[in-house]
Formats: sequence, C-alpha cells, structure tokens
Amino acid sequence: MPSGTFPTCPTCEHAGHLLALVAADDLDAAIEAGLMAYVPCRTCEGTDRDAIDLLVRTQARLRDAWDARERYRLRNARLARRAAERDARRPAAPQPDAQAAQRKPALPSAAADILARAKAKAAERMKR
Repeated sequence: MPSGTFPTCPTCEHAGHLLALVAADDLDAAIEAGLMAYVPCRTCEGTDRDAIDLLVRTQARLRDAWDARERYRLRNARLARRAAERDARRPAAPQPDAQAAQRKPALPSAAADILARAKAKAAERMKR
C-alpha cells in the first residue's frame, strides 16, 4: 500500500487522511470523511499518484456497487409490480356457496350405495 507523500495543500492533506482510512479498510469512515466527493489535486508536484489512483479506483468500485444495488432494488420493485398486475388480471376464484355444499352428497351416489350396503351387512352381523 503506497504511503503517499502529500504536500501541505488542503486537498492533498485530505487525500492523505482518506488514504489512511482506505488503507485501514475503514470505508464507512472514508465515505463519511468525503471520499465520494474527493477530486484529486492536479497542481501539487509531490503528490503520490499511486495513492491518488487508489482513491479514485475505490470511488469507482463504490459507485459501481451502489449502482448495482439500485438496479437490484428497481428490478425487485418491477417484478413485484408485474406480479401484482398479473394477479389483478386473473379472475377471482368462485366462492363456495354454503347451501350448495350442504345439498351435495359427500360421496358420489355409487359410493354412497356401496357404503350403505356395507353398513347394513355390518349391522346384520352385529345382531347375530
């Protein structure tokens, strides 16, 4: 990790602070310290270009990650909206009528006849 030699220019001093945070892998603190708003100083001769490049690459990686997260969030919202629209277009399932359920036999007529005969035979056997 380049240590960076920074002149007394305020921008370059700020770069030194940001570089120390990035080198310590404390990106949250670097972001709070202004990493994403940082613009390299092009006037100072003694600035370590490798260190500046590291800061610029870190900015680019963070922007890419944030853009990807935003695309993912938008995609999920779009998929949820499409699912809701699709569900709204589907016809509603008919609600069962309580009286119709009472009128229908629990078994088909042939099965009900077989069950009735079996119960009658069982009752006859119990009488013996």
